[in-house]
Amino acid sequence: MTAIFLMSVLFGLACGQAMSFCIPTEYMMHVERKECAYCLTINTTICAGYCMTRDFNGKLFLPKFALSQDVCTYRDFMYKTVEIPGCPHHVTPYFSYPVAVSCKCGKCDTDYSDCIQEAVKMNYCTKPQKPHVVGLSI
Repeated sequence: MTAIFLMSVLFGLACGQAMSFCIPTEYMMHVERKECAYCLTINTTICAGYCMTRDFNGKLFLPKFALSQDVCTYRDFMYKTVEIPGCPHHVTPYFSYPVAVSCKCGKCDTDYSDCIQEAVKMNYCTKPQKPHVVGLSI
């Protein structure tokens, strides 16, 4: 019985290393415009997780395109649009944001993703908050 348990643990570890854990993950963002009176708190999903990568020893001898690594990125996504409350009439109050439906490990596509990982400069509200209620999106 101990041998079966040990084999099960080893098999689980091997599968865990071979599989990628790249999934839609809940994310809260804060949206505000300087002309509008309120900040909007939006719950959405983004792609986040772990993708298997390899680091080649012969980097100096490989072309640059062969050196890119897989990242956790969108497989399917949709855009939702919300209205920021308290905007004057001359300001467009609409804000569109992506919602991850499914994710994959693959090359980062700069057509719809920010492929550079930088610290978030501002993910908080400086104005009074209005939480986004599901069902009021446009």
